[in-house]
Amino acid sequence: MSRSAPARPPGGPVLQDTVTDALRTAFFEELAEVGYGKMSLEAVARRAGTGKAAIYRRWPSKEAMTVDLVVQVSVTAADTPDTGSLRGDVLAYLTKTEQALRHPLASRILPDLLAARAYHPGIAATLGDRIGEERRERVGTILRRAVDRGELPADTDLDLGLDFLAGPLYWATAVRQAPTDPGLLDRMTDKVIAALAA
Repeated sequence: MSRSAPARPPGGPVLQDTVTDALRTAFFEELAEVGYGKMSLEAVARRAGTGKAAIYRRWPSKEAMTVDLVVQVSVTAADTPDTGSLRGDVLAYLTKTEQALRHPLASRILPDLLAARAYHPGIAATLGDRIGEERRERVGTILRRAVDRGELPADTDLDLGLDFLAGPLYWATAVRQAPTDPGLLDRMTDKVIAALAA
């Protein structure tokens, strides 16, 4: 997970990375165990072995902590290397994304956060806006590189293409919870590329 933490205000206390890391780990463990609605900052602090004040020095509320940490992880997971080809880039993206979606904590947290949209519209909107915008910008690099290389037409619908990239894998892992299939990502890569080029 990303080690960055919220910037401290000028003149504010120096934030210790070890405490921030402990809080980050405790947050995700607590979120996976009890869900967003029942999670309390007191429980996160207790699990991290620190006081609640340590949280408030970094985040002003449970919602702010959730948005910041979930966005950090989600956006970092969207980074993919330039492999030199569209197929290589798509396969690398799908591989990294599948690993993130199948992580034991993520597989329990993601459904809860999606369900929370009905009860916590504010956090759902913030997460959706920030994750959607930042992830799509980073993943869009895959398609823009392919256009520059001549692997995709210049008039490729990039916005729709991003849905093609994410949709099938998310459906298979997060919705259907299909078992791991060693050949799935290769087959999915070929189908995604065919859809992009259509």
